[in-house]
Amino acid sequence: MLNDELKSQLQQLLQLMEGDVVLRASLGSDDKSDELKALLDEVSAMSSQIQVEETSLKRTPSFTVNRPDEDTGITFAGIPMGHEFNSFVLALLQVSGRPPKEEQSVLNQIKSLEGPLHFETFVSLTCQKCPDVVQALNLMSVVNPNITHTMIDGAVFKDESEDIMAVPAVFLNGEEFGNGRMSVQDILNQLGSKADPSEFNDKDPYDVLIVGGGPASGTAAIYTARKGLRTGIVADRIGGQVNDTATIENFVTVKETEGPQFSSALEDHINQYDVDVMKGIQAKGIEKTDDGIEVTLDNDAKLMSKTVIIATGARWRKLQIPGEDRLLNKGVAFCPHCDGPLFEGKDVAVVGGGNSGVEAAIDLAGIVKNVTLLERNPELKADNVLQERLRELPNVTIVKNAQTTEVLGEDSVTGIQYQDKETGEEHEIQLDGIFVQIGLLPNTEWLDNYVELNQGNEVMIDRKNATSVPGIFAAGDVTDDRNKQIIISMGAGANAALNAFDYIIRN
Repeated sequence: MLNDELKSQLQQLLQLMEGDVVLRASLGSDDKSDELKALLDEVSAMSSQIQVEETSLKRTPSFTVNRPDEDTGITFAGIPMGHEFNSFVLALLQVSGRPPKEEQSVLNQIKSLEGPLHFETFVSLTCQKCPDVVQALNLMSVVNPNITHTMIDGAVFKDESEDIMAVPAVFLNGEEFGNGRMSVQDILNQLGSKADPSEFNDKDPYDVLIVGGGPASGTAAIYTARKGLRTGIVADRIGGQVNDTATIENFVTVKETEGPQFSSALEDHINQYDVDVMKGIQAKGIEKTDDGIEVTLDNDAKLMSKTVIIATGARWRKLQIPGEDRLLNKGVAFCPHCDGPLFEGKDVAVVGGGNSGVEAAIDLAGIVKNVTLLERNPELKADNVLQERLRELPNVTIVKNAQTTEVLGEDSVTGIQYQDKETGEEHEIQLDGIFVQIGLLPNTEWLDNYVELNQGNEVMIDRKNATSVPGIFAAGDVTDDRNKQIIISMGAGANAALNAFDYIIRN
């Protein structure tokens, strides 16, 4: 099942194992069981530290990843290929005794959780967000014996996932727990466990504190660290929204890459320098005092810095129409790469005619039965090359001058309503899913208007990336910079960093 390149990479990774691992598999006479057996046999043949045994589990085909004398609580229901292959390999390493790459403070939080906590995560193997959740919950299962986790491939266990319309979908002890990408810290926060504020309050003041973890943040950190400035990053996750980007084809000198790979490379680059990276935590306030600029975190800890660079990015913008929030993750989705496979053979709509919308329609056309693209303007805004590709597809209908007015359905999406802006007529389309692609909303609520914002709630900056408050800079999609692109955000991050350095020198 594994190609030569994957085998070579796996062979090197398996050499990092520190102890024996037993894969206990529940297999039947079906094709998927045969595929799973072939995969497990192939992997075990590459290391004398991996053994395969047959057993009976709740789901078939599935397998557990255990130590010879200990059940770790990690189960893969289905075949962990695609984006989940990395989750499988990481589970092998961590169960073997390889220490996880997490701060000790986070590991202590996990160990302190009381159980039993039985997590189940429904995934799609094409979902780029799913591995983050699977790997986070697997790690928690390894660290705390009160926690178990099962990854469930919705394509294999269709009966169970019939009502799942957005992945990853996480259940705790049989009840809905959450949807979408979640880090270890996100899960801990939702469980009511917060990082100890004393671990942050005791930190020395920074020269530059960067709030956010995307391309602008990473670039700024590298530039300030290279200047010899004491640099800190406060971020939910490194990479930010880029983690949710499938393919990147316009980053100059890199012909093509994927968002998670880009984010991983960014984090590796940051780690080459003396940067204090505080992941899994967010800022909730900012204020300039006599001692410097004070940033308050969501666990009420406070950090001090001479300068601050705001790089908190943006998130998907909603339609703000009736039915949207009620049917979120019940047919209303934002990520075609993650949730598209759940609508195989069905009718869907994409709302938005920019690059994101047209790319989403192109991707979905290869999976679903029909795609209707709704654009409220007289013409699409996407690049011509994308529009040409879209119009070549036989199962795509483009509707312009369409102002969406309501998402229809009770327990799940059954259709969408729109108004023809030319004639004023109302129209309804019967469909099963709606993918919203209408741009971004800046993450500025935490600022509480402490710096000047425009009408779109974006941080207003000058040519030095300075805000209205001296010593506070901003860069990336959170700002009023018109063009939201990775390469532009990185340049803005560098500009903000250099001007923060200049500010420190002059003051």
